[in-house]
Amino acid sequence: MNGLDTNHQYYIAGHRGMVGSALSRALAKEGCDRLLTATSSELDLRDQKATAEFVATHKPDVMLIAAAKVGGIHANNTYPADFLYDNLMIASNLIQAAYENGVGRVLFLGSSCIYPKFAPQPIREESLLTSALEPTNEAYAIAKIAGLKLCEYYRRQHGCLFHSAMPCNLYGLGDNYHPENSHVIPALIRRFHEAKLAGAPSVTMWGSGTPRREFLFADDLAEACLHLLTLTDPPSLVNVGAGSDVTISELAELVARTVEYEGEILNDTSKPDGTPRKLMDSSLIASLGWKATTALEDGLRVAYEDFLRGA
Repeated sequence: MNGLDTNHQYYIAGHRGMVGSALSRALAKEGCDRLLTATSSELDLRDQKATAEFVATHKPDVMLIAAAKVGGIHANNTYPADFLYDNLMIASNLIQAAYENGVGRVLFLGSSCIYPKFAPQPIREESLLTSALEPTNEAYAIAKIAGLKLCEYYRRQHGCLFHSAMPCNLYGLGDNYHPENSHVIPALIRRFHEAKLAGAPSVTMWGSGTPRREFLFADDLAEACLHLLTLTDPPSLVNVGAGSDVTISELAELVARTVEYEGEILNDTSKPDGTPRKLMDSSLIASLGWKATTALEDGLRVAYEDFLRGA
């Protein structure tokens, strides 16, 4: 990959998560072997003093912020204070420490939930802060908006090369398969797998199944991040999406086929749907020379194989 400095030290905050591990794989693949990492038990990123001392000691050349407290609708709805506080602290502490210690470049990773609930589709970067957020994940979104704005304003005020990328819904290797706190794809993989083993005649899904969602394989996001790191003047904010979406019902059918579950799929319409549609406009990053390469069907097979290894 032209332009990626293999001599730099890359600090991956959140390296054990799905995105962080994908970044580690992508950097290693490109010959970047000076990877700086710390587990949450080694470094609590919510602790300003500890975070500042860590960055001051190691002085990485590049900081990739993939660390976050994450979860699906249920988790976001149940623990909004935790989601807001933890993610605010992680972003603020890392970005400030990067500035104070002369980190040459910061790439902050957010989420498509930063955009308004009823943003025009597909969602352009300019839609940010134009109307109300989706209430079920407002806390997480506010923290991510604060992080990307910190990067934007440090760049404007201090000339730091701090910038942000906002991916659509992600899935892939090392996903979280918690029965209550996981996102939709790992939740469906687990439920269909367990239903297959139990011989259950049906699986009931939350909501109507009509909302449309866009899903990006985490390793594709990692490739997009590395591409952004090669740019001398990257956009302050750029969407990273797969370029197409599916309904939740279509997704459920795809996952059921992948898992080889043959029962009936039912809908519990008393449960919330969340945002009716979230498709990112990824024309900006496409114009900069990147596009996703992993088809949803192929990515789901890889994800299910990964789930089976950990099951």
